[in-house]
Amino acid sequence: VQLLESGGGVVQAGGSLGLSCLVSGLALSSVDVFWGRQEPGKEREVVATLRRGSSAMYADSVKGRFTISRDSAKNTINLQMNSLKPEDTAIYSCNVRKLGASYWGQGTQVTVSS
Repeated sequence: VQLLESGGGVVQAGGSLGLSCLVSGLALSSVDVFWGRQEPGKEREVVATLRRGSSAMYADSVKGRFTISRDSAKNTINLQMNSLKPEDTAIYSCNVRKLGASYWGQGTQVTVSS
């Protein structure tokens, strides 16, 4: 199983970025998908969750600004980030989980300048 993120970069506060995660080795339709982020010196936190048959869930810090989605035809997981804040600066990684197994991508850097 491999996960490859893309779409990170530098954006000004108030701007938007879209992240994408291409998954190979398993079908997205059969797994739960997540986006997490990690700031230097801190533990990784899950900011968006999309389980099969359920509505998306978000951390309070991103609720109303981020949107997670999956495209089963392209086998990609997406994260649309709007109204970005400097505190959103982190390495963002996608994650898939199935039957107790968990797979993470290597991540993509998102930097929000003030």
